[in-house]
Amino acid sequence: MQTIKVGNFTIDVMHKDIKNVHLSVYPPTGRITISAPFHINTELLRVYAISRIGWIKQQQKKLLSQAREPVKEFVNRETHYFRGKRYLLKLENNQPSNAVELKHNKLIVKTKLLVSEEKTAKLIDTFYRVELHKTIPKLITKWSEILNVNITAYGIKKMRTKWGTCNTLAKRIWVNVELAKKPIHCLEYIIVHELVHLLERKHNYKFEAHLNKHLPNWKQIKQELNELPVGV
Repeated sequence: MQTIKVGNFTIDVMHKDIKNVHLSVYPPTGRITISAPFHINTELLRVYAISRIGWIKQQQKKLLSQAREPVKEFVNRETHYFRGKRYLLKLENNQPSNAVELKHNKLIVKTKLLVSEEKTAKLIDTFYRVELHKTIPKLITKWSEILNVNITAYGIKKMRTKWGTCNTLAKRIWVNVELAKKPIHCLEYIIVHELVHLLERKHNYKFEAHLNKHLPNWKQIKQELNELPVGV
């Protein structure tokens, strides 16, 4: 992989079959990458990176200062979160079927056999996705009517640097599965944020005007979300 040096930063360069240049800063260490079309050479990318030094520093500072969840071992009494509430993991094997359920302050993972950490993680991830699929369509319907916009589809996936994204051409939004762990008003804010991109693509004063009008406390929610621990 090619790299370029810009000041004290080392940036990984990846040439792909894409149309635009994408600069990314990844958690947890603040690793920097540039993805670029094949026809753009590294010297042009160096100039581009220099123009974004302020943004890179800001993103790294934010990532390195943000609290992070401990690496999960998926053992009994380990802390997990759902909709902003803390639950203790309870593993139960020799059960009729595999399932995940909440009971009081417990996140119970039931399995037929004793399973690996990886399998337990997948079962919890599936639980989070199922619960999000129960909630997201209702929020999309609510806010699509309020904002007078329409999307063609939504999806859920693990994202390393974003809570959500919007493809304004395809009119499709993606939601980070990590939002299942956060308070539901944080999920709602991300849904509103991505739908507003159908009215204004850029994060400019027009974009903020839409949020101010329809979700006046969005800045407080954004700050709360950004202060919550994120997955490793």
